[in-house]
Amino acid sequence: YAPWCPACQQIELTWESFAKESERLDITVGKVDVTQEPGLSGRFFVTTLPTIYHANEGVFRRYRGSRTLEDLQGYVLERKWEAVEPVAGWKSPSSLMMHGMAGLFHFSGWIRQIHTYLTVTLGLDVWISYAIFILATLLIGLFLGL
Repeated sequence: YAPWCPACQQIELTWESFAKESERLDITVGKVDVTQEPGLSGRFFVTTLPTIYHANEGVFRRYRGSRTLEDLQGYVLERKWEAVEPVAGWKSPSSLMMHGMAGLFHFSGWIRQIHTYLTVTLGLDVWISYAIFILATLLIGLFLGL
């Protein structure tokens, strides 16, 4: 989820109620703020918010059902998740490809922090920050080419 997401705000009370029922359902319920954990949004290939996954014994399934408390509970209690196709091996959050995707999300966050430091903290113009990144990219490419 993300705090600014209207759909996430809409499901928040339902999700909290579902989490309160987790002990009775013998499950663990959690939520991750993708603005605070960009690597996880890359690892789980989050393209829409909110995104709900069911994980059992290392097998991940994306929940696409209704977002009511009754339907979420039924998904678990009635084992409806068994009828859902697991996430493909290469797209599984534990796969090498998704580790790489998480790394790219972390890297993009690091670049954003540098850009913010250059423009906000140091007060450089945005175009100067872009020029620095262009120069760094060219130098890294030249170094790798050598």
